[in-house]
Amino acid sequence: MSATKRTPRINPRSAKNAVAVAKVIGPVVVPVLIPFAAKAAATLRNLKDNRRAHKLGVPVADLAKYTGRGAALHARIAGLAEVLQELKDRGKDDLFAAETAETLAKLTSAVRAAERMPTAKRKTVHKAVAAELDQLEQRLLHKLGI
Repeated sequence: MSATKRTPRINPRSAKNAVAVAKVIGPVVVPVLIPFAAKAAATLRNLKDNRRAHKLGVPVADLAKYTGRGAALHARIAGLAEVLQELKDRGKDDLFAAETAETLAKLTSAVRAAERMPTAKRKTVHKAVAAELDQLEQRLLHKLGI
């Protein structure tokens, strides 16, 4: 087999031709494509927001409340606080609800404080808060008879 020399596909002449075509077609095509690109960007943003809200277990409208590295923990704390408020409203186990609400306030403060800590310390705090939330959720499920 003999080696054949191939010429490059892009050379100065083809590049000049491509620029000339872009100058002619660009002003016509770009204004038509801008609305489609904007709609595609908005759709992708909505999908991303929906996925993140689902992952955190919160409505999309509340997504802005839960930001930062402790967002998932804040969402768990808020969900637990809502359930405790329902218990209080029903008049069931006010003492448990009051104690747990106090603990949740402390956990919220810990997660907020951890945002400014170095990575290793922040991860340690987040693990400790997650473990405490696991215990609180277990106690709550036990109180509810589940």
